[in-house]
Amino acid sequence: MPPEPVREEDSLATRSLDDLNRESPLVPVFYALDSAQLDPDSQGDLERNAELLGQYSSWVITIEGHCDERGTAEYNLALGERRALAARDYLVTLGISGDRLRTVSYGKEFPFDPGHDEEAWQRNRRAHFVITAR
Repeated sequence: MPPEPVREEDSLATRSLDDLNRESPLVPVFYALDSAQLDPDSQGDLERNAELLGQYSSWVITIEGHCDERGTAEYNLALGERRALAARDYLVTLGISGDRLRTVSYGKEFPFDPGHDEEAWQRNRRAHFVITAR
């Protein structure tokens, strides 16, 4: 009898934190320009993340708030914090304990996309999820 295939959920439990974060099972949430509002797509992504966090209840997550390159460093740090907090607060309303969720703002310091056009800026306006403990 052949061995049962390993389910993805089971493989997540055995991966190192580096491996988990390299190909994160948690999806980022994207924001409109100058906004920390969650649109329906972002809410859906957070709901999927909450399901996974519910399955792995020992995971501790850092939610990183990011911005595009426009605006001052100070403005973007504040906006990044609002974005991270918006994602955190929504996860809490979905039943994820706030004790498991940390936030940090990187403003415009660590762009996902180094481009200087609207397409790059859209990818950089995000909340990114890092599994920091399990």
